[in-house]
This record gives sequence, C-alpha cells and structure tokens, in this order.
Amino acid sequence: MADTKCELPDCNPPSAQIIDILQNCRKIAIVGISPKETRDSNRVARYLIEQGYEIIPVNPGQREVLGIPCFKTLKDIPFRFDMADLFINPTRVPPVVDQAIDIGVRAIWMQEGVVHNDAASRARKAGIQVIMNLCIMKEHRKMTKR
Repeated sequence: MADTKCELPDCNPPSAQIIDILQNCRKIAIVGISPKETRDSNRVARYLIEQGYEIIPVNPGQREVLGIPCFKTLKDIPFRFDMADLFINPTRVPPVVDQAIDIGVRAIWMQEGVVHNDAASRARKAGIQVIMNLCIMKEHRKMTKR
C-alpha cells in the first residue's frame, strides 16, 4: 500500500537546503511528464524551462514532450543530470528511486501527493537529498520572492 504522508523524521530538508537544491540542480529529469498542456507535469516543466532549467522528459509512452526527446526510464538518459522530479503514482516510486540511486543523482523530488517513505529512506541512505509531497514550482516561486 502506498504511503499517504511522510512518516520519516525530518520529512523534508530545511528551507535553506531546498533553496540550495533549486539553485544547484539545473538538469531535471521529469518522470511521468504528460504531453497535455493542462497537466501539472507539463505546466511545471514549462515553468522550469522559463526559469532557465534544462528538463529531460521521462515517459515510456512518448517520443518527445515540449519538443524535447523523451526517454523511457531514468537509466535510458545517456548523460548526467542532477535531479529526478516524480509525477507518478506513489506505487510506482520504488523502481524509479532505485534507478536514481544507481545513477547517483543529487536529489529526488516527489511532487504533491507523491510520498513513499521506504523509497525515500533508501535514497537518503545512499546520500541523495529527498523532497516529498511538495511542488517544485511553488517552492521555486517562494525562493524567488525571498
């Protein structure tokens, strides 16, 4: 059964660490991105591009999204990237986190409604920063208002 809330101590890093992640993770793989403009994943990806981030679409059912080649999985991306941003059902999180651990990404960001305590614990033990149940776009907007 999928987690519905974070049960880990220090569920998310402090604000200063989130700001650091947003400032330094410039190449972001967006897992579960939709080609539909009305979907949150698509809107957030467009926002990130407007803010100067490089996005890498990951969706096995698409060849390209937003005019950018789309990869089936994180492991299919042939170059380094900093973060995996997850727009997927929490039940699908563990294998994606395992791939992120194998690749050695700096951060895993689970969007609003996406929580998986066990996968987050594994990632943190591997030295990866994890954010759960927060919107990267909303957090970025907060950061730029400071």
